[in-house]
Amino acid sequence: MTASHTENVRERRLIFICVAFASFALVVASYFVAASIARENSRQAGNRQLQIISLDIESVLERYETLPFAISYLPLTAEALLHKQNATQIQALNLSLQELAEQAKVAAIYLMDVQGNTIAASNWNTAQSYLGQNFAFRPYFSEALKEARPGHFYAIGNTTNIPGYFISQPVYSPGSKRGSQAPIGVIAVKIILDEFEQAWHSSEEPIALSDRHGVVFLSNRAPWKYHSLQNLSPAVQQNLKTTLQYGGKHIAAITQLPMTQKKGYGEYLQRPIGRLNWQLMLFPDQSKVMRAGLQSSLVVALMLGIALAFTAVFDQRRRRLEEGRLAQRALKKAADELELHIAERTHQLTQANAELESRYLTLKQTETLLRSTQNEMVQAGKLAMLGQMATGITHELNQPLTAIRAFADNAITFMNRGKAEQALANLEHISHASERMGSIIAQLKGFARKSPNAIAEVDVQTAIQSAVSLLRSETDRRGVNLHVHVAEPAKVFGDTVRIEQVLINLIRNALDAVENSPFKVVDVRLSREQGMARISIADSGTGIPEHVAGHLFEPFFTTKEIGHGLGLGLAISSSIVQAMNGSLVANNRPDGGAEFTVCIPLAVEQANNTSTA
Repeated sequence: MTASHTENVRERRLIFICVAFASFALVVASYFVAASIARENSRQAGNRQLQIISLDIESVLERYETLPFAISYLPLTAEALLHKQNATQIQALNLSLQELAEQAKVAAIYLMDVQGNTIAASNWNTAQSYLGQNFAFRPYFSEALKEARPGHFYAIGNTTNIPGYFISQPVYSPGSKRGSQAPIGVIAVKIILDEFEQAWHSSEEPIALSDRHGVVFLSNRAPWKYHSLQNLSPAVQQNLKTTLQYGGKHIAAITQLPMTQKKGYGEYLQRPIGRLNWQLMLFPDQSKVMRAGLQSSLVVALMLGIALAFTAVFDQRRRRLEEGRLAQRALKKAADELELHIAERTHQLTQANAELESRYLTLKQTETLLRSTQNEMVQAGKLAMLGQMATGITHELNQPLTAIRAFADNAITFMNRGKAEQALANLEHISHASERMGSIIAQLKGFARKSPNAIAEVDVQTAIQSAVSLLRSETDRRGVNLHVHVAEPAKVFGDTVRIEQVLINLIRNALDAVENSPFKVVDVRLSREQGMARISIADSGTGIPEHVAGHLFEPFFTTKEIGHGLGLGLAISSSIVQAMNGSLVANNRPDGGAEFTVCIPLAVEQANNTSTA
């Protein structure tokens, strides 16, 4: 690459950076200008909307302002207060108030005495009638009675639980001038303002009407109702609870609402309304401002992009010829390098493939050797065990041999004396003793032979009985109480000889463990638990030392004296059990001694799992 080409590249980079920076600044400036204009337009539109809404609300409130004043002048109103016991007059006033409420389209009109008890009401015949209700706690009552002026109040109805705007007027005795004496009662009108709230639902922007404390009582955002613009002081909270203005609710701030419920809350426009220092608020949608700014910035960015694209096209056309020549040279060089890399990689893959084939062959040979060695270890373990059992088996065979000799001598004697029946009985004894010797030798031959690794159903009960039978003479010789509990049947898939080898290993270990114990007890139990055949061999020995527990199943690890074991029994047993998808574990019992547990899947469970798969 020449020096002039390098200089041209640097110039183009510098120009590109300057253009990019200027374009970015122009896009950002267009965003802020457009957003500012949109914000001002939104503010003006919101103020116009607030003005229209406030005029509607004030016109409705003023429309009903004179209604209670006019009713207070009715002779029937004052007469009802002076003659509260006259049911006829009270009922006549109820009917008049009912008709007035229907014609004026107000929620209720009701008359209260100086104690605040309602004696007549337009809703006298409804389930939520005000008759008999006391409203002395309401501010509009005290304003009309004690201050002799119109009362105004917005609250949730104590009887109907329906919010409304209350207007009250004092009632004076007939013929008396207003203000010349104390009022004899109060007339009140309740107006429902829900129609405004329903009309506001058509607006996408939040609209709210709050009282002088900042508590929202009308809004097109339902979660905002009866929440305040800011946290209220304890005195204000107590005042709201005393007057039951909002049904005794605890008023929390809107800012404490979840994010989804206070969506749209933020900067707002406000306008005072009514006689109670209400505030009508509109919350402009700030997303419109952002959208206006983004739209403006996108338009500017698009125009700049088009201009830059045209510029780039011309510059690209000029550079294309130069870059084409460079690209051809680079392509040829890359093709040469790629061809070289392909040749090298092909050679490496060929060598790797040959190495993998060699390793696979070695692995197969190793696996074959491992299986052969494992089988030889199992057979060696059995032969070692047979050697250890030789003394006991010799003693077991010696008894029937001695008995056969004695019975044979007796049979000869009886034959010489002509006592054929006694001779026949001795011959039968000889036959039984021979049969017993044959069964012992058959068990030894079956145990000593090499297993063909044939997998079949194995009756665990029979395997336990065979193992115990082979060790019975040694058990008797050592004076060990061997208890066998195999009442529950269980069958597993495996090799009978290998299962017996595992059992003999574990029972012999238990016999060795109780050799020096004052109570020589070994328990062998068979149970079925969760689809497993569970064989436990527990002894009354001293248990497994902590430093031995971690090495129990390691080959050639033994705690016995030299000549009493090779340390292969438990390792072989664990290997046999694992080959049958089982487990062999050892632990110390709480009441002393050790317990070895063999768990092998039941044949039925394995068959079910295979058919399901």
